[in-house]
Amino acid sequence: MSVVIIGGHDRMVCQYKKICKNFNCKAKVFTQMSADLNKQLGSPDLFVLFTNTVSHKMVRCAMEEAKRNNTQVVRCHSSSGSALAEILQQQTQKTDAKN
Repeated sequence: MSVVIIGGHDRMVCQYKKICKNFNCKAKVFTQMSADLNKQLGSPDLFVLFTNTVSHKMVRCAMEEAKRNNTQVVRCHSSSGSALAEILQQQTQKTDAKN
């Protein structure tokens, strides 16, 4: 499963990727808005939005891409590693239940 994480803390990027790897997920993490963010997002299986640490512009960009690609979006106010692990745990269980 591929995951794009929008928001979060700069110092947590490596931990976010490590947590995703533990759940056999490929991850892209964007903590800052870049000029061509919409081109970098791609079409993942899941968008995770850490709403406490993200700009409105980044949220709009991610939501547009999610709508265009029919991708699931999970919003979380906390940007902690345990919050991400809980989200991935739930999503992988849903994916396993479908298969």
